[in-house]
Amino acid sequence: MAQATFSIRMDENLKRQFDALCADFGMNATTAFNIFARAVVRERKIPFQIKASDDLKREDGVNAFMALRAEAKENGIQDMTPDEINEEIRQARYGEDKT
Repeated sequence: MAQATFSIRMDENLKRQFDALCADFGMNATTAFNIFARAVVRERKIPFQIKASDDLKREDGVNAFMALRAEAKENGIQDMTPDEINEEIRQARYGEDKT
């Protein structure tokens, strides 16, 4: 099988920690990244959960909602019913037009 080079940039301190941990596992960083890549391809997903930090506050959510609400008002769509909103979402997801 042909080999390809893959280059990444990473914080120097993180790299040192990663290299040391890989050595504890009896492998090098290249082997670790190959294991990761194989798991991603095999499972067709990142093999661990990725989520936002817990630093998000309710206030941030309310501010985002209010910004979206203001944008909807500017675009004349603030009076949509939940059914109309769901239909818009369905059309955006599946590219279907009800008309």
